[in-house]
Amino acid sequence: MSKLIGNAIVGQSGGPTCVINQSLVGVIEEHFNHGCIETLYGARHGSAGILKEDFVDLSALAVKNGNVDMEYLNKLAYTPSAALGSTRDKPDEEYCKKVFEVFQKHNIRYFFYAGGNDSSDTARIIRDMGVKSGYDLKVFHIPKTVDNDLCGIDHCPGFGSAAKFVAQAIMGDNQDSRSLPGIKIDVIMGRHAGFLTAAAALARQNPGDGPHLVYVPERNVSMEQFISDVKAAKAKYGRCLVAVSEGIHDENGTPWAQRMAENVEKDAHGNIQLSGSGALGDFLIGQLKKAMPGERMRADTFGYLQRSFAGIVSEVDATEARECGRLAVKWACTGERASGSVSFKRISSAPYRIEYYCNDLENVAAKTKYLPDEFINEAGNNITDAFIEYALPLVGELPQMGFIAG
Repeated sequence: MSKLIGNAIVGQSGGPTCVINQSLVGVIEEHFNHGCIETLYGARHGSAGILKEDFVDLSALAVKNGNVDMEYLNKLAYTPSAALGSTRDKPDEEYCKKVFEVFQKHNIRYFFYAGGNDSSDTARIIRDMGVKSGYDLKVFHIPKTVDNDLCGIDHCPGFGSAAKFVAQAIMGDNQDSRSLPGIKIDVIMGRHAGFLTAAAALARQNPGDGPHLVYVPERNVSMEQFISDVKAAKAKYGRCLVAVSEGIHDENGTPWAQRMAENVEKDAHGNIQLSGSGALGDFLIGQLKKAMPGERMRADTFGYLQRSFAGIVSEVDATEARECGRLAVKWACTGERASGSVSFKRISSAPYRIEYYCNDLENVAAKTKYLPDEFINEAGNNITDAFIEYALPLVGELPQMGFIAG
């Protein structure tokens, strides 16, 4: 395809993160380097805003006194959550057809969409519509998800910062548990993939540190095994701190969250509502109380705090997210590719090095990556050193905890 002259639009979709605005700012910064983009619009609330033609002129917003306002952009980049607003809409062909019609109406020739699995699929559908109709359109997906479950990418922007929050929250909870021993359960995000729950293991620094048990969706666990594991950890450490994924399954592969309630609330995608409730933690504590009467027990659900917690940002995560936005625009405007998903592969962990590349949308769209087997111990109740080696560079420096033996 020859170089296109026209307008561009960028949108944000799915669960917000601490660094999705880094990607947005990367798009804004880079578009000023390419005269083929006449105006860069921001779609408020992603695809839903496109249908309503609810746009903000980012080309004008980012300029002050005739110059790019880097002070404003840098402040925006380090602001958590989705500055343009997000959406949980899951567009199908008919929905995307309406989006495409809006693009034609406003001479949109470049579409940049930051999001996860469903967002990449939206990008694919719209890309295909452009090809089929003969309408020249560059479409690029910018990866985003705290779940770290996109295929074809070593890790996802958003994961490192969320993992840093989880690790530090568990560090604090571990010290609390040392002070007042008992049994504590922390429920962490992860419907299908256990990467974020596994990040709890990064909290361990001193002998006996929790989490003493980690359960992820990739392994089934019966209630009998769960109770047995907790009893054994309590006997060994005098306390037990447990990190549990919201999506853990029973021995038959059924989510515990589904089993424990007759009327299960579902989200807009038809998924069982997991993060907005403390029900799973309360349920697990209830089962333990029956088996271990008299023990001090508590449960917390980290919920939405994990994904947009101001002040806990991985610098590696922030840098990579911003570069993803820049590269999407650069690749689109230089004509190297007509579409794709910004991805990267790891060259080494020590020293940490990655290589960016453009992945085909078909390799990412609506697909899910799971926590690899080598990251989970044989018993299915803990995380291996291989995961620690993988995750530490993404999280960055963590606070160092003191320890009094005895």
